[in-house]
Parts: sequence; C-alpha cells; structure tokens
Amino acid sequence: MTNFIHTCYRIGDIERSVSFYEKLGFVESGRMAIGEEAVNVFMALPGEEEARLELTHNFGVDSYDLGTGYNHIALAIDDIDATLARLAEDGIEPEKPPYRPGGRTTGSLIAFVRDPDGYRIELIERAGGGY
Repeated sequence: MTNFIHTCYRIGDIERSVSFYEKLGFVESGRMAIGEEAVNVFMALPGEEEARLELTHNFGVDSYDLGTGYNHIALAIDDIDATLARLAEDGIEPEKPPYRPGGRTTGSLIAFVRDPDGYRIELIERAGGGY
C-alpha cells in the first residue's frame, strides 16, 4: 500500500511562510530541527491527522532558484470569490482573475496565487463538484 504523505518547499523565512499558509487555511502542526543546519515546519489542514506540507528553512539561505520543472500544489475551496477577497485583504492577489481551464464554459473555476518564495498554489472551487 502506498500513501501520499507530504510535499516539501524550501523557504527563505519561516514566519513569513507560516503566516502565508495560515491565510490559506493551514495550521502549524510542529517543528523539527535538522541538526544545526535547518528546521522543518509542518503544516496541516484542519481535520487532517498528518501534515501535507513541509516547509524547510536552511539557515543562512534566504532564497532559492525555483527552476522550470515544478509547477504547483492545489487546494480545493468552496468559494473562490470569497477566498480571493479574504486573501486580497492581506495583499495576496491572484496571477489573473478566476477562470475555467482550456476555455471551458462549465466546471470549476481556478486561480493561482504565489507564496512569499514564489511557489504557485492553485485554488480550485469545488462548489458544484468536478474539476
């Protein structure tokens, strides 16, 4: 049996990143020192037993080259307009207004925001089901 456990982002500033992900609904579930070189911060969504997001801060490193291969994580949300309005109050804006991928006229609306280190997060409105 295989289970997806988590994904990990390397971050430049712990408090800045924790604050951002809390605005998306995550809660910090723990921290673990990695010797004297780094610390892992574990972020979970309410109701989940395991953290799905691991934020690794390597001491002395404040930014990373994100490369071109990795794209994003995705979060299912109930109301994209309400979520984006709440995020806008904290200065978090989507890359572009909500849209349906591929020019579809039905199905879920999506939008992308970026965390403080530049990682993309896809917000998928699941009201009405489907993708």
